[in-house]
Amino acid sequence: MASIADKLRLPNSAEALPGRPNPIPTDAAHFVNGAALKGPYPAGAELAQFALGCFWGAERLFWKVPGVLVTAVGYAGGVTPNPTYEEVCSGRTGHAEVVLVVFDPAKVSYEQLLKLFWEAHDPTQGMRQGNDIGTQYRSAIYTYSEDQARAAEASRQAYAKALADRGLGPVTTEIAPAPEFYFAEGYHQQYLAKNPAGYCGIGGTGVACPVGLGVEA
Repeated sequence: MASIADKLRLPNSAEALPGRPNPIPTDAAHFVNGAALKGPYPAGAELAQFALGCFWGAERLFWKVPGVLVTAVGYAGGVTPNPTYEEVCSGRTGHAEVVLVVFDPAKVSYEQLLKLFWEAHDPTQGMRQGNDIGTQYRSAIYTYSEDQARAAEASRQAYAKALADRGLGPVTTEIAPAPEFYFAEGYHQQYLAKNPAGYCGIGGTGVACPVGLGVEA
């Protein structure tokens, strides 16, 4: 069993689990709205990836936003190809638990999604969110364009200042070009719609993010 110290350290390629060449099975359709989970997505739709702790509660925040067309949970940012949930939780894949968000930019802006992301978790905690400890719970934004990268960085700087003004520590959120997104097992998809009384570890700092407009979660 991995120690706490091991769970807080990203593995290198020699330490990472080998994974597998083919994707693991997942759901075909979104449990809440029936949309195709893996697409094809509507023309003009844009993609975003956010990691903010346990992906069950994080995904629910985004599928409730008007203008979000599809959400899915999965694994990204690590080394192991096509990992399982158990492998990710071992700390030996390097992946974060990530929410893939497919959205209509005419109805909801990327900046609005960033605001929701920042306010829904504590981005100062490093490799954890509250009692959820491990590299898979780290905070990250994976971007699909230069425009997204610029907006993400500007929002990080703005929120870091807001947090510092309230006496909170530095932001540890990773911002990087979107890596391959590996869809999680079907039972994880829209988990809190399938299991309304299920665990949700999402919780913010209470500090508003001065980016874009408010979005009701």
